[in-house]
Amino acid sequence: MAVESRSVNAKSSSLTPVAIGSLLITLALLILPFVCRLNGKPHADWQQFLGRFHPTIVHLPIGLILLVPLLEIAGRLRPSLREAAGFVLALSVFACLGAVALGYLLAYGSGESGSLVVLHMWGGIALTIGVLCCVGVRPQWASGRVQGFARRLYPGLLLCVVLVLAWTAHEGGSLTHGANYLTEYLPSTLKRWPFADSTQANASTTPGSFYARHIHPILDANCVACHGEGKAKGGLRVDTYAQLMKGGQDGAVIIAGQPDKSILLQRITLPADHKNFMPAEGKPPLKPSQIAWIRAWIQQGASPTVASLAGIVLPEDAKETPLPQVEDYSSKMAEIAQAASAEGITMTPVSSNLKDGLILNTVNVASKFDDASLARLDKFAPYIVEAELGRTAVTDASFETLAKFHHLRALHLEGTATTGNGLAKLRGLTELTYINLSGTRVTSAAVPALGEIKSLKHVYLYNTPAQPIANQPEAQAAAPKAP
Repeated sequence: MAVESRSVNAKSSSLTPVAIGSLLITLALLILPFVCRLNGKPHADWQQFLGRFHPTIVHLPIGLILLVPLLEIAGRLRPSLREAAGFVLALSVFACLGAVALGYLLAYGSGESGSLVVLHMWGGIALTIGVLCCVGVRPQWASGRVQGFARRLYPGLLLCVVLVLAWTAHEGGSLTHGANYLTEYLPSTLKRWPFADSTQANASTTPGSFYARHIHPILDANCVACHGEGKAKGGLRVDTYAQLMKGGQDGAVIIAGQPDKSILLQRITLPADHKNFMPAEGKPPLKPSQIAWIRAWIQQGASPTVASLAGIVLPEDAKETPLPQVEDYSSKMAEIAQAASAEGITMTPVSSNLKDGLILNTVNVASKFDDASLARLDKFAPYIVEAELGRTAVTDASFETLAKFHHLRALHLEGTATTGNGLAKLRGLTELTYINLSGTRVTSAAVPALGEIKSLKHVYLYNTPAQPIANQPEAQAAAPKAP
C-alpha cells in the first residue's frame, strides 16, 4: 500500500505535457521582445504582409475570452455549459498565440515602435500567459477537489485576464484611432483628472508661428498616426518640433535651409504608388499648397518661432496674406498678467513681436469661466487675436463682448451652451477666419448669420442641430461648409 501511495503521489506531482508546453510557450513569449527588438527599423515585406492580418484575427481571442466567464456562470445551472467553457478557454490560447504572432510580425516587419506599440505588445503577451495559467489551474477547480485559496485561484485569474484584455484592447484602439480617442470629448470636469491628460507641451515652438499655424497641423493630420509618441515607424516622431528635428532610423528628415536634401520633403513628393511615399497606408497625398509651405519653411531655416516667411515665392493658393498688427500693449503687460491671474486664465503673446497679438486660453478654468468673466477682459479686446473658450460656461450673451475683439482671427466655442443667437454681432470682425461651434446648441437659424461674416473660411458645426442644414447645398451659399 505504501509503495502504491508513493507511486500515485509521484504521478500527481510530475509535470503534464500541457504544463510543460505552457512553460515553454511562456518562456518563448518573454524572450521574444529581447531577441527581435522593435527598434523602429523596417524588415521583410512578407512579415508586413502576414502582420496585416492581425486586425482581422485579433477580435477572435477577445470574443472567446469574454465568453468563458459567461459560460462558467451559466454552468451553475447547466453543467454542460461549464464543460464548454473549458473547450472555449483552450481555443482562446491558440487564438491569442495567433494574434500575438501576427501583431509582432506587423510591428517588427513595418518598423513600428513607440510607447503604445510596446505597451500593446506586452499586453498581448501578458494576456496569453494569463490564459495559459487559467488553462493550467481550471481542471482542479472544475473537479471540486480543491478548497480555500486554491478554489478562488481560477476565478481570480480569470478576472485578471478580462482586465488585461480590456487594457490591451484599449492600447490597440489607441494605436488605430489615436492616444486621446476616448478622452478627446470628456466633460471638462473629468479632463482635470491625471488619467485624462493626454496632451503634450511643445515648448520649443511659439504659438502663432508659421510652424504652429501651418507645418504642425499638416503633420498632425497626416503623419502623427504613424509617427507619434505611441507609434513611431522607422523610429521617427513628428508630433513635436524637437522630435521632428531629431529624425529617425534614416537620420535627420529636416535639414534646415536645404529642402531638396530633407528626407521628409523627398518622401511627400514621391509618386503615390512608390514604396516610400508619404503619407503611407492609403492616405491621400498632401496638397500642393501644403508641400509648398513645407518646402518654404525648410528653405527659410525650419524655425519653430518665426511668425511668417519672407522672400519666398509661393504658389497663389499657398500665399499668406500678411496678418494685421495689433496695437503695442507693452505698457499694459503687468495689467494683463494681473487680470489673467485673477481669472485663472492665460493670455499668451503669439510671438516675440507683441504686435502679433495675444491668445486667450481658458483651459485651466473651463466651466468656471462665464460671460461675466469674458466681459471683464473687454479692455484687452484690441490685443486678442485668438479666443479659446471651448467647454466654458459662456452663452449667447458672450457675442456682445466678442464683437469688441476687432482683431480676432480664431474663436473656439465648442462644447458651450450657445445657440448662435447673436452671431450676427460678429459681422464686424473682418479678420475672423475660424470659428468652432461643434457640440453646441447652434440651430439652423444661425447659419445665415455665419454667412454675413465674410472673412470666415473654416466653420465647424459638428454635433449641433445646425449640422444637417449646414451640409445641404442650399445652405452653402449662406455659410462656409461645415465638415
